[in-house]
Amino acid sequence: MITRAIKDEFETLFVNDRDPWCFESSWYEARKCNLLLASLPHSHFRAIFEPGCASGFLSQQLAQRCDQLLAWDGAQSAVEYTAERLSSFPGARTGHGWVPEHWPESDFDLIVLSEMVYYLNEHDISHLAERCRTTLNRSGPIASVVACHWRHPFDGAPLGGERVHEILHSHLHMPHVARWRDEDFCLDVWCVDPQTPAQREQR
Repeated sequence: MITRAIKDEFETLFVNDRDPWCFESSWYEARKCNLLLASLPHSHFRAIFEPGCASGFLSQQLAQRCDQLLAWDGAQSAVEYTAERLSSFPGARTGHGWVPEHWPESDFDLIVLSEMVYYLNEHDISHLAERCRTTLNRSGPIASVVACHWRHPFDGAPLGGERVHEILHSHLHMPHVARWRDEDFCLDVWCVDPQTPAQREQR
């Protein structure tokens, strides 16, 4: 469970800066976002859940790939910024909550875990993976999870990105369909249907 101190730190962070990680101006962030979107095993999803949406930079892109998007964050200020970004997307909505402590009742066929799971301990990550799997079990072969995390150690994160992805993989019990590693971040995708896009199109 994310500690009270980290929750307060995130709220203060977004109160003081709408874009604390420079999503709007960073080529690193734009490139990472583009790679994540390109790695998704399907071009369009019925419903996407994005916990830890921050100020909604990725949320805007995800809203174009689905009928319904639920973007969540634990910092109320971040939720408000994301709601502004998503105001032109009728199928998008926002919510306030910390996973896995809180979890939406809705069904989804894609869950996006980007730059937030390393704030959890190993027990909570396994709980998060179980929640993802239970939610996605109702979505059929399209059901997918994508995770993307910074690889370098930093204060406040008990685990690095690589270890986070190892724990997710061991508890999701879903086929691993895509993997990306560079010096800075790791990206992994799991999908109930292990076929590649080319295989599904019989190329």
